[in-house]
Amino acid sequence: MSIELDHDAFEVQEGLTEGLTEAQTLLADLVSIPSQSGDEAAAAERLKEYFEEHDREVWIDEVGNVRAPADDSVLLTSHIDTVPGDVPVKVEDGVLWGRGSVDATGPLAAMAVAAVQTGVSFVGVVGEETNSRGAWHLVEDREEPGAVVNGEPSGWDGITLGYRGFLSGTYVATSELGHSSRPENNAIQSAVNWWSRVAEFFDADESDGVFDTVTTKPVKFDGGPTEDGLAVEATVDVQFRVPPRLTIDDVREVAEGELTRGSVHWEKPIPPVMTSPRTEVARAFRVAIRQAEGEPRLLRKTGTSDMNIFAGEWDCPMATYGPGDSDLDHSPNEHLDLAEYDSSIEVLTDVCETLTD
Repeated sequence: MSIELDHDAFEVQEGLTEGLTEAQTLLADLVSIPSQSGDEAAAAERLKEYFEEHDREVWIDEVGNVRAPADDSVLLTSHIDTVPGDVPVKVEDGVLWGRGSVDATGPLAAMAVAAVQTGVSFVGVVGEETNSRGAWHLVEDREEPGAVVNGEPSGWDGITLGYRGFLSGTYVATSELGHSSRPENNAIQSAVNWWSRVAEFFDADESDGVFDTVTTKPVKFDGGPTEDGLAVEATVDVQFRVPPRLTIDDVREVAEGELTRGSVHWEKPIPPVMTSPRTEVARAFRVAIRQAEGEPRLLRKTGTSDMNIFAGEWDCPMATYGPGDSDLDHSPNEHLDLAEYDSSIEVLTDVCETLTD
């Protein structure tokens, strides 16, 4: 179903795209269109429209990904969705302000432009900020490409080679309801003690930096008598960030080993990834950045991205790249310098031309 884009419905600065190039206009339009996770359809239509204007095969698949297949020597892919938050869209002094301008509509638009200019494959995926449903569908639905460049902010002169993995789960325990004077632990005490032991185990020396350690976070805690008044129940939602030096199973084994009551129900994990700086993709980026008069920076991120999923399923060279300062991700002052955006398109174009030769 086609969605009619009503640009007057967006709360944007009057004349926002006046004087902008076609590439910059695509970016400004996409930032202007609300695209929170689960509500990416209008932005996907604008992206699809851009490829149609350039006579590229393109469609929106069953989960909402924008698919524009072509030369599969390279797959450029970034996410369409953004986190919630109202950041008024405007252009001032060559800087575009708005939610998603950095994470990751800037990389997304730059990749769309580079894909059109070089004739390589492109996919805009949905749901990265929540459950990565777009990336999971992609690895199940298509063959492995020759190389992958994933879109996230690294700065126009940065190349991200590593991300920590992600493991989440819910601890559940139940105990008999008894008088508070009884010495035995109830389910709530067991939950608190379990999490304290797990967190203490991973509270390791961070002398090698956060990237190489396990970060533990309880994100929700519920506890109290059950509705029938006969028991006490406790649940704790927990999250772990897992460095590449460990596996998901390593962390899961520690967490389960500290159980004295209850159990943990795990969600589908996302494995950590660390790629070599000597792959053809990383080399192509270093050369392209130097040609654009930059000094390449090799990065490792403490968070997680769709690159983790691609690396876990596909055995091809890959890296993550995109314009923008990642410190502005999800922030109330998210903004992107249009000159940096233009430089990233130049770099991406050079990388794609190198990898398709």
